[in-house]
Amino acid sequence: MNLLRIVMMTAIFGWAWGGDTPPAMAGDPAAGEKVFNKCKVCHTLEAGKNKVGPSLHELFGRTAGTLDGFKFSNDMKEAGAKGLVWSEESFVSYIADPKPFIGKIIGEKSATTKMVFPGLKKQKDRDDLLTYLKEATK
Repeated sequence: MNLLRIVMMTAIFGWAWGGDTPPAMAGDPAAGEKVFNKCKVCHTLEAGKNKVGPSLHELFGRTAGTLDGFKFSNDMKEAGAKGLVWSEESFVSYIADPKPFIGKIIGEKSATTKMVFPGLKKQKDRDDLLTYLKEATK
């Protein structure tokens, strides 16, 4: 496997040498809660309660497309089957541009998922949301 492919896999899956993952950028959890207002139309943080989108309770460490009680798109399930586990890194990459991120994992230009949200374009919004969700989804 060439070095470029290893680097790409590291970025996509959030893997790092030795199994350690680098810490996320420090965000502001209060600002992240405000960013989450864009998400809560479709998602909840409550265990066992899904909306149009799956519950984000205990998101980090979960294999993509595997939450019991939610019917995921075939592409999201395939991404999970190919190894996508929600880590800090994979979540931040996904929320920046969801469909192309999943598409790269399944080998397509873009994926067909249920999520219509176009993504968060500002790095600060992604960092703030991540910081908020790391605590709120436990």
